[in-house]
Amino acid sequence: MEPVTLTTERLSLRAVTPEDTDEVYAACQDPDIQRWTTIPSPYSLTDAEIFTGRIAPEGWRDDTEYVFSVRPHEGGPLVAAASLHHPRAGGWEVGFWTAKEHRGRGYMTETVLGLARWAFTDLSCTRLEWRAEVGNTGSRGVIEKAGFRVEGVLRAGLFNKGTLRDCWVGALLPADLGIVSRLPYLPPRA
Repeated sequence: MEPVTLTTERLSLRAVTPEDTDEVYAACQDPDIQRWTTIPSPYSLTDAEIFTGRIAPEGWRDDTEYVFSVRPHEGGPLVAAASLHHPRAGGWEVGFWTAKEHRGRGYMTETVLGLARWAFTDLSCTRLEWRAEVGNTGSRGVIEKAGFRVEGVLRAGLFNKGTLRDCWVGALLPADLGIVSRLPYLPPRA
């Protein structure tokens, strides 16, 4: 897929490019980003160059991951990065981090909702999943504000830094945002 730019009320989401390298590198020095995400730790400038110059563009080209840099409409610093990845059976997974100095402003909830609307309408996504290591309350707070339902804990469900870890899993369906799904859904009857 050719990269797209998405907009929300306050934010512009565009494909990550090599021009983002220095800001990605700086943001990923945050110990919380290194702790709770699957980025390498320590995170080097070479890691950022590989991510922005090869991994992110290859994901777009191969339709396996769409990575966005998140910035205010009026321009300015990188506030976050977010992606849709691992497409399978109509479902996608959302992942994200927010630069430390931009947390607590609702940017990531707005970003996740923008990605969800795009996934449900343009990608024919039938289920948007989220996974985070148990204990990552910041990530969980974002997805709960975005309307995801936390569905449980997957034991050894997340591989991070050479170790299997328990993770929370949650999901958002098109109907949760008032969008008609491309496939009918029949929930269980009580």
